[in-house]
Amino acid sequence: MDFLDIFALALIQGVTEFLPISSSGHLILWPLLTGRTDQGVTMDVAVHLGTLLAVVIYFHADVGRLLLGGRDVLSGRTGTSEARLALLIGLATVPVLILGVVLKQADLLDALRSLEVIGWATLIGGVLLWIADRFGATERSSESWTWGGAVMMGLAQAAAIIPGTSRSGACMTIARALGFERSEAARLALLMAVPTILAAGLHETVGVLRDGNLELGAELLLGATLSCLAALAALYVMMRMFAATWTMLPFVIYRVILGSGLLIYAYL
Repeated sequence: MDFLDIFALALIQGVTEFLPISSSGHLILWPLLTGRTDQGVTMDVAVHLGTLLAVVIYFHADVGRLLLGGRDVLSGRTGTSEARLALLIGLATVPVLILGVVLKQADLLDALRSLEVIGWATLIGGVLLWIADRFGATERSSESWTWGGAVMMGLAQAAAIIPGTSRSGACMTIARALGFERSEAARLALLMAVPTILAAGLHETVGVLRDGNLELGAELLLGATLSCLAALAALYVMMRMFAATWTMLPFVIYRVILGSGLLIYAYL
């Protein structure tokens, strides 16, 4: 893979991973719309790992609490606030892990990487995001996250395996429908990404090491580094937007325009 593809994919992933507009959909669109060779799932996961590092850096305090919570759970101390956060995140991760394994074993992941699927998922997801953001309350914080809410957000995260849906967008949609304020909805959605991306990244990394493809490994490392830098910039901008009381409308408009354009392009 040449540098242009690696740079473009890393930039696309870094900018779109945390915005509710679907990074996976945009990654697939790069080869579909430019005619360049599809980078495959492995490079997708590599640039996702770069954005995972960006989450760890930006939300280091919350990630630290998550790690402490994991330690508390393993030692039997499940009554702490950190343990509760870890258990909630773990519960929200189960659906996407199960569905991901099922689709991979059935060899259906590649079947979802089509222009039509991305277009419909982008459009429908944008409409649902607008409805949740427009009519959802804004009084809840992450401290009031419930087990039922974790399950609902987990199912939304699993549905985001469909390219174009947006993992962060689906989670934010449910969080806003449950009444979380926008910055808290984003925070929970991004913390949920940590175990999900880590699991996928470890799976693909094992495959690269097993195959002994060191050249591919260097390309993946470059992609991950560039996507991390782009993601940090995107994270800073998005969280400042929500702190300044911006709504989800700019992302909704973008999704509706992009989804409609892709469907027109695919069917005409």
